[in-house]
Amino acid sequence: MSTDPTQDKKLALITGASRGLGAALAEALAADGYHIMAVARTSGALEELDDRVQALGGTASLGPLDVSDPDQMAHLAGSLGARWGGVDLWAHCAIHAAPLSPTAHIDAKELATSTAVNLTATAQLIGLIEPLLLARKGTALFFDDDRAGQKFFGIYGATKAAQMALVRSWQAETTKLGPRVVIAQPAPMATALRGRFFPGEDRDKLADRHAEARRILDAL
Repeated sequence: MSTDPTQDKKLALITGASRGLGAALAEALAADGYHIMAVARTSGALEELDDRVQALGGTASLGPLDVSDPDQMAHLAGSLGARWGGVDLWAHCAIHAAPLSPTAHIDAKELATSTAVNLTATAQLIGLIEPLLLARKGTALFFDDDRAGQKFFGIYGATKAAQMALVRSWQAETTKLGPRVVIAQPAPMATALRGRFFPGEDRDKLADRHAEARRILDAL
């Protein structure tokens, strides 16, 4: 019998877990009995998430890592395989949201960062995480946000659309043999990300991120 109680639980890997929907998913899954592997760049926010997970009676491992760093992600995947043998659920919430700007005035640094995080990192992670999901007959969960073509959303809209195109190809390729790939459509939520995009919006009319996390997980 394992001396590590977390090895007897299902494992949920959440990339982009420190805030917003990612943190809400972590809390909901912890309450459901999953061990949470929470990955994000912000150590302080991860530690606060860990406190909330523990308050729910759950367990979490924290990975203060950059999803756009290939070496860090390769090390993470190797560690997950060695310790747990696979992943039951991977929820990819990590995103870089460039400031809104006219298309003719796109910032080259923001474009490079958005491409690295939203597209290149997703492609690398799919290759690393697919064997871990197959080992547990797991599910990969992604989140669409159709901003492509909307004014001032040039960088975010283009890189998010490219990410979704990549994910949909993977989804089509894995229909018969797995892993299961699910693309969710979250309702507009009162998150910091949306607040940056729509600063004057009435947030009382937006969905609660915890309720939305529960709805998405129940739909799985």
